[in-house]
Formats: sequence, C-alpha cells, structure tokens
Amino acid sequence: MSNKFNPEKEFPSSIEKLIWVMQCLRDPDRGCPWDKEQTYETILPYTIEEAYEVADAIENGSIDDFKEELGDLLLQVIYHAQIAVEANDFSFDDVAESIASKMISRHPHVFGEDDAQTANDVVGIWERQKDKEHDYNGALDSVTKGLPALLRARKLQKAAAKVGFEWRDADEAFLKVHEEINEFKEASEDTDKEEEFGDLLFALVNVGRMQGIDAEEALRKASNKFTKRFEGIEKQLNHDGKLFSNLSLDQMLEYWQRQK
Repeated sequence: MSNKFNPEKEFPSSIEKLIWVMQCLRDPDRGCPWDKEQTYETILPYTIEEAYEVADAIENGSIDDFKEELGDLLLQVIYHAQIAVEANDFSFDDVAESIASKMISRHPHVFGEDDAQTANDVVGIWERQKDKEHDYNGALDSVTKGLPALLRARKLQKAAAKVGFEWRDADEAFLKVHEEINEFKEASEDTDKEEEFGDLLFALVNVGRMQGIDAEEALRKASNKFTKRFEGIEKQLNHDGKLFSNLSLDQMLEYWQRQK
C-alpha cells in the first residue's frame, strides 16, 4: 500500500486544498523532511523575500508572475499558520478572522457612521482607529523595529511629526541634509563615518517624506534602473566584442551615457 498522500483529493475551495497541502508537507510521518524541520524563525527570511518578489512582479508588469508570486506569499501565511496550529498558538481561520475584524474596525466610513470623502480623510480615520486599538506609551511605539531601515526611518519620522516634532517645510529639512553631508565629509574615524552616513540617509528620507516620496520605493526603482542600464552596457560590450576589464572608467561612462 502506498505511503503517499493522494494529490487528486477534492476540496470545497482552493484555500482548503492549500492548507491540506501544507498539513501533508508537515506530517510527522509522511511529510517532507525539510518542511517538517522549519520554524517561525527559519521561515521568516523566505516570507520577507516573497513579499519583495511580489513587488518585483508588480514592477515588471507581468500578470502571470504577479499571480505566481502572490501564491508564493500566500504559502508563507499558510506555512506560519500550520506551525502555529501544531504549537496550539492559533489557526489560519484565526488569522483570517483577525484581519477581517481589523478591516471592519479601521473602516468605520464603510461599515459604520463615519464619513470620508477623500483618501486623506481615510488616512486620518485609519490612524485614529489604530490608536484606539493599541495602548502606546510613546509616540514611536507603533513603529515596528523589524522593518527595512529606510521604511522604518520614514515611519519614525511620520510618528514624530504627528506630535509636532517636524520641520516647518521641506526647505528646512533639506538644509539638514547639507549639514549632514558636511558632517559626513569631516568624520575621520570609521565608526564616526558610519554614524554620520546613517544620519545623512535619515535626513534624506525625511526630505523625501515631506515631499510625498517613499525612500524605500524610490531606492528600489533606482536600483532597478541601474540594473537595466548596466545590463544594457553588458549587452553592448558583448556586441562590440569588448570586456569591462579592457576599458577605462571614461570609456565605461561613455557606454553608460548611451544607455541613458
């Protein structure tokens, strides 16, 4: 008799099928040796990676890739939920119920008596409802420490601005950037340079935030642009029968300008 699970088994919905697949993978006796060993902590890097791959698929504009990457991200939710079931922490249904309840609570202009005419109105309502749900001791308590650095910097600045700790305008914030550039230039010790460079990045994030620019998204797009142009140089060099190692910096920059 086969010791394998039946892949032709029928389910009322696709989500129930996916939950079953994860249960099979984690089965103590018949599951996958790798999947059975995973924990919240070991799966976390994959969860973060899949979120970024969703962003990349959106940027690339491929609906097929987008669908696939959303599936990969959903698998991460199912994965964590299955580990939670085994630990008697919570279930996938608990996760779904929790987020559904939160969305209802955070949208009283849709499910309650509040009124919102613009997206800015919604942001204000969202923040007020969020504050009601949590007992924050400090203005920055709501900012998650595990966020990517640029995103965390932006959220910290936004939280501080809510209580009035904010430059009067973007021009004042930009003056701070110049100040940090000079301090970075003047830093002599390596530890000082790292700290001053961090201060400079933080100041740049603030200027962007005050002008409606998300630093994380802006840098991601800049990286994508750099990748596209650099790959274009590689293709052109290959066409010309040349190598990077045989070019001077000035010659490389000439190829770069062609890509622009």
